[in-house]
Amino acid sequence: MRACLVVGGGGFVGSHLVRFLARKGRQIIVAGRSPKARFPPPDNVRYVQLDPNDLNALQFLMDECDEIIDLAYSTVPKTSFEDPVFDVLANLPFNVALIKMASERPMRKVVFVSSGGTVYGNPGYLPIDESHPTNPVSPYGITKLSIEKYGLMYSRLRELPFVAVRPGNPYGPDQIGGQGQGFVATALFAALAGKSIKIFGDRGTIRDYIYIDDLVSGIAAALDAGEPGEIYNIGTGIGLDNRTVLDHIGALAAADGRKLIVQIEQPRPFDVAANVLSSARLTYRSEWRPATNFDEGLAKTWAWAKDYLNSNAPLPFTA
Repeated sequence: MRACLVVGGGGFVGSHLVRFLARKGRQIIVAGRSPKARFPPPDNVRYVQLDPNDLNALQFLMDECDEIIDLAYSTVPKTSFEDPVFDVLANLPFNVALIKMASERPMRKVVFVSSGGTVYGNPGYLPIDESHPTNPVSPYGITKLSIEKYGLMYSRLRELPFVAVRPGNPYGPDQIGGQGQGFVATALFAALAGKSIKIFGDRGTIRDYIYIDDLVSGIAAALDAGEPGEIYNIGTGIGLDNRTVLDHIGALAAADGRKLIVQIEQPRPFDVAANVLSSARLTYRSEWRPATNFDEGLAKTWAWAKDYLNSNAPLPFTA
């Protein structure tokens, strides 16, 4: 086996995934836009700065690899609404080019990390399985789904061993609050900073929150055991509304002598009311299951966030 190329592997999910795969003995190359990874990779992992417009450099990296995990994405749902044209131009051409070039090389597996929280849209039933209709209500979800479709097309026409995974809402250490994505991290940093946290509606929206260790082990399971041409949800099957999440965080804050300030706004028409994922397909294929309950994962994340702020790191919170 040659190397596994993790594109976009320098961020929150990617850095945890790289460490997980390296511990399992894989040879890893990480490609990212920044001169240095935001979270330094292990010593035995090579990090390469990659200009998204330099497809020749991408081809050279792909020639060293027989596995690719594609996490490359430069926007979040909030910014995709602000400029949907940029969301397409910044993400679709590069990812389609990557998939096309991968189809021209001998690959064992190509995994695209999509979005279980956005590609389905308003649910017809819960939990959502992979056969549920896909009707995304955000530009972010539409572009993610488009990349999936290109991968599946090349899987059918050129036998590319392509797999897409659709994660729920990840949380855990190293996720910074106030970045336009990640309700748990935003609420944790708000509590630690004495800032208010907004929810839309009395209880907010319901989401499937998955601890980062469980997410990366699920991605690895799809890499190892996923069937080419298939899509796999990665979630817990448990839905929590924003108010319930804040109740849990409030208990941790109170134990530290802090108070969580909640600001209730009117519901927003573009918010999907509920998103809870069934991962039965991935469990059947690989025996993967989430191992971390919400209270356990939240306690670990709270402890990390306190240490982060105590290290005099800049407070990244914006309400």
